Amino acid sequence: MANHLNGGHECEICKPLRPANSPLTGPVLGRRSFFKIAGAGVAGYFLTPLLKTQAAAEPTVEPHLVGTARNCIFILLSGAPSNTDTFDLKVGAWTPRDFNPVTINGIDFPQGLMPNLANQLNRLAIIRTVRAPALVHPLQRTWVQIARSPSSALGKIAPNLGSVVALEFEPQRKPNQKLPVFVSLNTGGDIVGQGYFNGLYAPFDVNAAPTGLGNLANADGQNTFNARYSVLQSIDAKLRVNSPLGDDVTTMGGFYERGKGMMYDSTVDAVFKFTTDEQQRYGNNGFGNSCLVARNLVQSNLGTRYVQINLGGWDNHQDIYDLTNGIYPSAKELDAGLANLLTDLAALPGVNGSTLLDETLIVAMGEFGRTVGPLTDQDGRDHYFQHFAVFAGAGVTGGRVIGQTTADGGAVQDPGWSQGRPVANEDLAATIYSALGINYLTVRRDDPFGRGFEYVPFASEGAWYPVLELFARGGSHRPPSGPRNLGGRRIS
Repeated sequence: MANHLNGGHECEICKPLRPANSPLTGPVLGRRSFFKIAGAGVAGYFLTPLLKTQAAAEPTVEPHLVGTARNCIFILLSGAPSNTDTFDLKVGAWTPRDFNPVTINGIDFPQGLMPNLANQLNRLAIIRTVRAPALVHPLQRTWVQIARSPSSALGKIAPNLGSVVALEFEPQRKPNQKLPVFVSLNTGGDIVGQGYFNGLYAPFDVNAAPTGLGNLANADGQNTFNARYSVLQSIDAKLRVNSPLGDDVTTMGGFYERGKGMMYDSTVDAVFKFTTDEQQRYGNNGFGNSCLVARNLVQSNLGTRYVQINLGGWDNHQDIYDLTNGIYPSAKELDAGLANLLTDLAALPGVNGSTLLDETLIVAMGEFGRTVGPLTDQDGRDHYFQHFAVFAGAGVTGGRVIGQTTADGGAVQDPGWSQGRPVANEDLAATIYSALGINYLTVRRDDPFGRGFEYVPFASEGAWYPVLELFARGGSHRPPSGPRNLGGRRIS
């Protein structure tokens, strides 16, 4: 049965049956809902919970903040890509000849599978020693997005990392910045929402298309829209200012104003559009389109600082090397979309005088990895704890590998970073927050349970730590350069 992640396939046991407004993930503010709230509010949409949030940072130790990133683009490779076939390549009798495995500056890579990214390895830093805590798709996809166990009490109401970024960066918005801080693209509904946070910090979830959003204008014309909005204001505007009904109603007024500001604005409209030539260059698919819009979002400087993109189709339990339904289609999409995103951001000027790539952290990872060595009896790979994360931009030192796995890729041989252990989801969240200059030790005292919500749980006690080696010029594991012989096959 096809899943909802870009038309890929997912095993029936692990298929998530998650409603759009799940108690696990929180509601998602979709494009239609957003403009219903904002542009047609006469009908009165009070469907999104707008809960009061007040910061109460209580770090017990000094955080290690890198602060090199203005933006973050997080790419979730849903379905769990095979680490030993991609970014921790292990060559053996199973390796297809057309993978054309090579060693580039000491990094073993399937050049034939992802030729464009092979040419971009100088911009990538690969953490090969990430370990997943569980092997269930929905659980782990959520864990990656909230940096804690979804089955814990606070995990059930935890926000997406992007919602934390939205809350932190909202005060920095300027009057001309009309776009939401957190935008999600191509997620197929598989996106964690804002949890217990105010609805203003929910992901603005859209599908990228060359024609743009389509809801930035009213079908009955701007004059009619303005007249209806005026009627709405005359009816209940005063009630939404310091409302006696509470903060929920007051915040709803912010939704109206923010949505109205986006409508009939040519600069906002242009962000979500792209040319046919660009679409073809990025791969002419949903993921490529999303990478294009992500590029436009950070280039526009209209308020968006965190973008999540999902790319599915990696759940290759059988026929992993099948050209049509195996690893090839998803790898091809990732190769074209991510490589061109890196190229374009590196060529575009940033806000602070550097390039957009210098100001934008890019992270790509799945929820876990796949079994290593020879294939299963179904010619596939099953779920496995060992996997990887790829970083680029925002001061990340490219052309390197952090950590080393055993010869078969099944275990950590050298963690390759200061903590001397495998890297966890919580460490990666701390790394993203640190790069953005956000105090990952923050504890909020506004959660419904009154327990204190930590951006990264137990980080203040030393349990988790940012991978600072990503931004260092030395100190990480580098494999030997030059031709190597892997699994009996000489590569160069």
